Amino acid sequence: MTALAENRVPDFFVVGNPKSGTTALYEMLRAHPQIYMPAVKEPNFLASDLRPRPFAPVPARQAGTAAQLPRTLAEYLALFAPARPEQRAGEASPTYLRSRVAAAEIARLAPAARIVAILREPASFVRSLHHQHLRDHVERERDLRRALAREEVRRDGATVRRYSDRVRYVEQLRRYEARFGRERVLVLIYDDFRAENEATVRRVLRFLEVDDTAAAQPVQANPTVRMRSVRLSQALLALRTGRGPLGGPLNASIRALTSERARSRAMGLMRRRVLYGAPRPPDYELMAELRRRYRGEVEALSEYLDRDLMELWGYDRLG
Repeated sequence: MTALAENRVPDFFVVGNPKSGTTALYEMLRAHPQIYMPAVKEPNFLASDLRPRPFAPVPARQAGTAAQLPRTLAEYLALFAPARPEQRAGEASPTYLRSRVAAAEIARLAPAARIVAILREPASFVRSLHHQHLRDHVERERDLRRALAREEVRRDGATVRRYSDRVRYVEQLRRYEARFGRERVLVLIYDDFRAENEATVRRVLRFLEVDDTAAAQPVQANPTVRMRSVRLSQALLALRTGRGPLGGPLNASIRALTSERARSRAMGLMRRRVLYGAPRPPDYELMAELRRRYRGEVEALSEYLDRDLMELWGYDRLG
């Protein structure tokens, strides 16, 4: 992959699993006057192994922006064309951490880039990811234990695990270290980002070599919610996209009788008051089982980062 000399390429990439603060960090960074990040979050262009196949279902949260996602290198680079010469240009695509090829593709396009990775305690991450998969219509099983038992899916002739494959933090970080060196990979811990939001953002700004004295306003983005009904969610998605046996006719009728603004407000109200609710308390027995499963990964990550995450995340107290 090559870029023409006159094209602007990103200076940095925010990677990290979903539900780990990447959206909030994206919003806070793009508000900085010395940073440019495109309005299209998660272009995912440089994770070619995870890019949706043609005609594949689009996650619900991306249904309104799918047409804006870049399909060619020219379209991808056009996202950064508005960046001023004095600004740092960047993007945030969580898939880049999980992808096996993104580090190499980023290095070919922008060999001097800097990488910001955000990691979250594995068990709480898996639980939040399950909620996100339900919202995105990737997952239909509302019970996390049963979803984990059925997590294996086939994609392009290979077996993929929707949850377990995400928690390979050291392996994922080493792919970036091999391409960019440790000095150009900043690893953040989600707990720090939540507890010391402004201080963590200032650390990122210093890493990107921009002014870190500007006030950074905390952002609450992409909170975890519980889906009350998978069927209702699918029905709303059909109305929103016009898909399915009823989606097309109903969508046409509704469009004929209402304005775009009224439809958007009604859909938002339906999702907030009817479809989504506050998450139920976690299944503590299952969470303990997950922590025992991922104990080795946390030990390895603690050694890799030279930080005691075993104590921070309570893995040293497992029975």
